[in-house]
Amino acid sequence: MVIHCEEVWREVSNYLDGEIDPSLRTAIDEHVRGCQRCAAVLDGTRNVIQLYGDERMLEVPLGFSQRLHRRLDDQMPQNRRTVLGWLVAAAAAVLVAGTIELSRLSVWGRPDLRSQMAHHGNGVPGNLMVVVAEDGRLFHLAGCSFIHEKDKLRTMTAAQATHDGYTPCPRCLKKYLVST
Repeated sequence: MVIHCEEVWREVSNYLDGEIDPSLRTAIDEHVRGCQRCAAVLDGTRNVIQLYGDERMLEVPLGFSQRLHRRLDDQMPQNRRTVLGWLVAAAAAVLVAGTIELSRLSVWGRPDLRSQMAHHGNGVPGNLMVVVAEDGRLFHLAGCSFIHEKDKLRTMTAAQATHDGYTPCPRCLKKYLVST
């Protein structure tokens, strides 16, 4: 029986507990003899189980805790709240706020940069029959390949679809899209 690494990893717990059939145990034994990675996984798992199952508690030497805390304190910077640190934080906040405001003004102030999804369909004839998906946000021409949820479609006029909050599909109704 040939066995792969993934199968060994899946069965390592059962193997160590002795809860697998003899033919699978033999196959795992043969595989582990030739696979260093699986041998390491098996040995590591065995060690973890042995350490976890050991009831003995290891006591650290007297004074260890105090020495550890002292060494950690020595390694940590003493005064982390400097004026320079506060200035850097304030400058970063101003930079982020400025970037957000600049991007908001540049996109909303120039409609040519807005996506097609943000354009209104002012030129769509109101009596044009369109289809809408029940949970969608766009209205489409019948047969548009970008219609989602084709089992939940309704037909209505473009005027009704616009009134109901739908916007024109930027693919099938592209010729009607105009910038605002």
